[in-house]
Parts: sequence; C-alpha cells; structure tokens
Amino acid sequence: MVTNRLVLWDIDHTLLETGGVGREVFAAAFAEVTGTPMNDMAEVSGRTELVIFGETDMHGIPRSDDYFERFIHLQARGYEERAHEMRLRGRVLPGALNALQALSRVGGITQSVLTGNTKASAEAKLRIFGLNRLLDLEIGAYGEDDSVRARLVPVAQDRARSKNGLTYSRDLTVLIGDTPQDVIAGRDGGARAIAIASGKSSPTDLRAAGADVVFFDLTDSAALIRTVTG
Repeated sequence: MVTNRLVLWDIDHTLLETGGVGREVFAAAFAEVTGTPMNDMAEVSGRTELVIFGETDMHGIPRSDDYFERFIHLQARGYEERAHEMRLRGRVLPGALNALQALSRVGGITQSVLTGNTKASAEAKLRIFGLNRLLDLEIGAYGEDDSVRARLVPVAQDRARSKNGLTYSRDLTVLIGDTPQDVIAGRDGGARAIAIASGKSSPTDLRAAGADVVFFDLTDSAALIRTVTG
C-alpha cells in the first residue's frame, strides 16, 4: 500500500493542449485590460502567468497594480466562452486521462496541479476537458501564487498538509511536467521530477535539466505508477 504521495501535474502540453486558443484568449484579455492590442507575447514555456503578463509588450503603457487582477478574470472568462472551440481545436494528450484515473485508484496518492496558469484559468481548462474531477484543485499551486516556479512546490505541499494533515517531503512529492523549467522547479523546490517529452522539449533536454525519469508520453500508466510509488 502506497502512503502519503503528492503528485503535482503541469497542465499545458503535459495533460492537454489548447490548439492555439490559449494564446488568443491571452491576447484578447490583454487588449481589454490595457486598451491596446498585444504586440509581442513573452516566452510562455515553463513560466508563470504573472511573469508572462508582466513581460509582454505593453506599448509603453504604464503598468497598474490592478491590471493583472482584471486580466485573471477576463482570461478565465475567455476560456469558458470558447469552451466548444477549445474542444474542437485542442485535446487531452495521449494517455493523460488514463494516467490520472490509474493514479487515482492507488491508495495514498493525492493528485493536484503545479502550473503557471492562474487558478481560474487552470480550473476552466481542466473542466472543459473533463479532467478536473480527478484532481484536488484546492491544494494546487498556481501562476498568481509566486513568480518563481520552484516556490510553487512548497505552496502546494503546505496546502496539502493543511487540508489532510500529512507532511510531504521531497521523496514523497512528485512533479510531472514537459519542460526543463518544470524539472528545475521540482529539483529546486523540493520534489522528484518526472518529465514527459510531449511538448517542445526533447528527452535529452529534460534529462539534462535533472529529470529523475523521462517518458515520451503518458500511455504507459503502469510504468508511471511504478515510478511515482518507487
């Protein structure tokens, strides 16, 4: 019987893809908040929404403290309004649903997310693709919690401990993601790192970042369970 394991999933390009809808939703929310079209979007891979928004070109417009709060609401609303389109253009990645279901059947494993998405947008994306019911999103760590991804690991550990009374050490926390930044966040933040080469990063890049194990995709649920519980 496995006890006391916390599994933290990245969302984009690990569990699902938005098919380009995500960038369009970001651009629309950005334009509404700032009053000007988005010019150059900041690099998004493995980064938090707080950083992405802050580094996206604002055409010289002075930044206001309430911009990001308004953006959070508008972005999540954009996903909800375009849910049908996202299902048409996006997808749940191969094996992701079965992997979540398989881990949910293993005693002692709690699954949540560690993502650069804001909580509102993360919940919207996961709900649109029917994955939210397999994750405890109350204890997740999100893009508005901290600008540094590694600091999100103890955020999730603390929330999980507060909810269920269990303590999660590095050996008992697993972060699953598709970028070197995910791997580094796990390594520096206090988690084992399982990398999935389902995004733009190669297995070589993911191993070089320090991943404990690299899978090409999530289709082998049995191997994933062995790695999580080992």
